[in-house]
Amino acid sequence: MSEFEIKDGMRIFFDYPIEMDDGIKLRADIFCPLSDEKFPVIMTYGPYGKWLSFQDAYKPQWDAMVTRFPEILSGSSNKYQNWEVVDPEKWVKDDYVCIRIDSRGAGRSPGYLDPFSKRETKDFYDCIQWASNQSWSNGKIGLNGISYYAINQWQVAALQPPNLKAMCVWEGAYDLYREMGYHGGIFCTYAGNWFKGRCIPRQHGLGINGYKARIKKDYVSGPSTMTDEELQSNRTDMYEDLILNKLITDDYWQDRIPDHTKIKIPLLSSANWGGQALHSRGNFEGFNKAVSKEKWLEVHGLEHWTEFYTDYGIELQKRFFGYYLKDEKKWMAKPTQSINSGSLSKRQV
Repeated sequence: MSEFEIKDGMRIFFDYPIEMDDGIKLRADIFCPLSDEKFPVIMTYGPYGKWLSFQDAYKPQWDAMVTRFPEILSGSSNKYQNWEVVDPEKWVKDDYVCIRIDSRGAGRSPGYLDPFSKRETKDFYDCIQWASNQSWSNGKIGLNGISYYAINQWQVAALQPPNLKAMCVWEGAYDLYREMGYHGGIFCTYAGNWFKGRCIPRQHGLGINGYKARIKKDYVSGPSTMTDEELQSNRTDMYEDLILNKLITDDYWQDRIPDHTKIKIPLLSSANWGGQALHSRGNFEGFNKAVSKEKWLEVHGLEHWTEFYTDYGIELQKRFFGYYLKDEKKWMAKPTQSINSGSLSKRQV
């Protein structure tokens, strides 16, 4: 592999290239323990910019979260905190490799930006299999993340990558037609506005016109700086996509709604009572429809993102992945769970 840096008790490969079948090289940050042993992998793939700090992208949310739950700040320098993904400093110390991949056309990864597309899902599959064959990997890959980084877990799990062993779907839609595009058959403007406000500002090629990174002296969506015309030609128009595809039977939606009969791996579906259309319905629907024999449903409150980062959320995630990726015996000991299906009591806050 390319050169790595030793920082904060981790061996870090920044911007590591992962080549796809069409020659595009996606860029990943890989956080490894210092040992040369093989470890299980926690992976995310998405468009929000792996070099964009939580504190810069969502400062009000970050400030409110750590004020109410100062425990989030402990045990980490918080240099690598990103929106809706795990803090590697809190996972690498427990012998996990953490991988963050900028999806095609986003952040540091070149290509055509088209969220939740069949091409994206194929990329995600290939990244899982690539990671399973690396020198630092024990071959067991787990997926863990919020929202976008949860939604595409359902999608890629339906492709059944052989080395995907478990997934923690934290507040992620399952049926994008009913939960994002057309609620009850009625067009919703949310997705188009989300794409404009959350994806385009992180599109690959913004370069100096985008965010400046904290962890590296470079740009979140660099290194090249494209013209507005080049950027526009290198991304879809999601609002137009939604308008043109009004029926769930359209190929656009069929490419984005996973086949639940093919989702068979162990899963923890963690829903939120808030954001009913997007961040609770999807977790209930995905949990009910997936044919996995080992699946659990947890439901909590608070803001859409907070519990993922609290001690409660991290402890739950680590028990789940410890069991399925490291052969630890703590997960199944909880009396409110069963091997076929089960639920976890929501946290009382």
